[in-house]
Amino acid sequence: MSRPSRPLAILLIVGGIVGLIAAFALTLDKIAVLENPHFVPSCNISVLVQCGKNLQSAEGSAFGFPNPLLGLMMFPAPVLVGVASLAGARFPRWFWALFNVGMAFAIGFVAWLMSVSVFALFTLCPWCMVVWSVVIPMSLGTTLYNLREQNLPLGDRVARLAGRAYGWLPIITLVVYVVFAVIAQVRLDVLHRL
Repeated sequence: MSRPSRPLAILLIVGGIVGLIAAFALTLDKIAVLENPHFVPSCNISVLVQCGKNLQSAEGSAFGFPNPLLGLMMFPAPVLVGVASLAGARFPRWFWALFNVGMAFAIGFVAWLMSVSVFALFTLCPWCMVVWSVVIPMSLGTTLYNLREQNLPLGDRVARLAGRAYGWLPIITLVVYVVFAVIAQVRLDVLHRL
């Protein structure tokens, strides 16, 4: 039985709430677009920075329903885990492994959506980027925590490496953000087109 550090619990709470707000905003825009095909979402700032193209794409409904609904269903989970952890709850290894599976799905889905946005749709969706920006550190933090605590039993060496990396989570997250920003800049020429 284990519980994460206070910073990870707070990250899960804040990230979950921010992600939930972004998913809710995207859901409202999707409903408005469905009601009125001429509706222009408030996040449509330019040809490059917009939500509309993403929401109306086939990838915007990857599982046959609008992707933001996944956020509405899934973002409460990290909030609950974070709140329960701060309240002193301890979860068994199987729970953490299962929670990590959910986080692995989230970061995999986000990575795919990021690549679709940049390489296929040629847009940067503001609300989508908010979701991406919270899923990345929550997923990385959860995985490093689980590896460190051996909730994902990959051996002592992996646990030690994850323990060292866990303290560097803000820097690792920043590096991922910078890598995405560089890829977006190279592919979309963001700075020139803003």
